[in-house]
Amino acid sequence: MAGTKRRTTGQISGENVVIEVAWMYYQESLNQKEIADRLGISRATVVNYLQEAREQGLVRISLRAEAFTRHRAAVELCERFGLSTAYVVPDEGADMETTFHRVVQGAADWLPDLLEPGDRLGLAWGRTIYDLAAATERTRIEDLSVLQLVGSMSTPYGFTAEACSTRLAQRLGARCFNLHAPAVLSSGELAAALRAEPIIHDQLARLETCNKFLFSVGTCLPDSHVVGSGVATQADLGWYIAHGAKGVLCGRFIDGEGKGIDGPLEPRMIGIPLEKLVGLDMGILVTPGLDKVVASRAAIRGGYVSHLVTSLGVAEALLSED
Repeated sequence: MAGTKRRTTGQISGENVVIEVAWMYYQESLNQKEIADRLGISRATVVNYLQEAREQGLVRISLRAEAFTRHRAAVELCERFGLSTAYVVPDEGADMETTFHRVVQGAADWLPDLLEPGDRLGLAWGRTIYDLAAATERTRIEDLSVLQLVGSMSTPYGFTAEACSTRLAQRLGARCFNLHAPAVLSSGELAAALRAEPIIHDQLARLETCNKFLFSVGTCLPDSHVVGSGVATQADLGWYIAHGAKGVLCGRFIDGEGKGIDGPLEPRMIGIPLEKLVGLDMGILVTPGLDKVVASRAAIRGGYVSHLVTSLGVAEALLSED
């Protein structure tokens, strides 16, 4: 550019060079070659500085939610299932892992827009929710509470219930209310006694004040996380499947209509009752893969879902089945 004074990175100190490059690229719309010429560095160095700016959180890149909520499939999902809003991300040509990350990132980008000061957000657990929390930009929503809806578990996974709620609360600048009890006890009598303990009783009562609910449903496949986490055994899983189970919601099995199945685990569970999650101000379901289509349909039928985040492939699968 004629008349532009050339500066070198030697004249720009420390981390300021990263900010300088980011400003030129995003605010002044210079391309990488133009920035390299101005600063007397290589294009590869410019690329590295831009990557560093993103990693440091200096740059936030987002697409307007309307690009996804006004998608043809999103509109059809709302019309078919009576949802308030659906958010559908593209997945043409993407493999399963790429699609998973796209859906999770989409949910993370959209979530702050769905929350208001004073909300009490109930949180399920699992890899989807854990990764969503990690992908959420740090912000602060005044007087927001995040509530762990199901007890703790002994699991080889890093995405325990308390890890999910703690991580998301940190990202949103919210108060975190964890549930300090196991998800499942060895007997119904022991679970009943624990639920009656004043501290646990008060914690469970607090869960029922949630007005919004963020979750992903679990499957009833052999490798279901409900078994891997120790909440259920393979024998339990077999029993519930034989009695019509189609999915898992907050550690509890649901049938094809989204109704909780009163089976051997129910008296032993510590967590919010499923009926308390129906008809809330908002139920936000995140479904990143085709393996969860059946379970997601059951959750929608059960009245837990007002907002859905998913991929185009999952959306088409939901729309293609009765």
